[in-house]
Amino acid sequence: MRLAPLVLAAGAALAAALADGAGASAAERQVAVLQALDKVVARTSRLETPLDRPVRFGTLRIVVRACHAAPPEEPPENAAFLEIDEVHHDERAVRLYTGWMFSSTPGLAALEHPVYDIRVLACTDTSSEAGNAASEKSSG
Repeated sequence: MRLAPLVLAAGAALAAALADGAGASAAERQVAVLQALDKVVARTSRLETPLDRPVRFGTLRIVVRACHAAPPEEPPENAAFLEIDEVHHDERAVRLYTGWMFSSTPGLAALEHPVYDIRVLACTDTSSEAGNAASEKSSG
């Protein structure tokens, strides 16, 4: 059974809800916070991924094209549109995943890979690294 129509419908419903004037906080966010798991060594990593900039995790190249967070008065939900490629030793890339992932239902549209697992945690406007650099600069 293919979940693509269901995922597309859920993505369209989320986009429509965010566009309905739910408030200024419903705007597209600039950074997706992802959790990446290497199943072989049981290592998890937190990836803060700016829009349209590739991030590497193992052999994966992840590009976030859009990231939306529900406004505070709505149930918590973050949705990111991801493109995930596996880059081989000869620099040949194979597309593994293209589509929306949702923080509240990570199993609905998951990356199917024997070694890696990726899930969306949050959508924000700034990365914690940028925030840490700004606070160090202002305190020094």
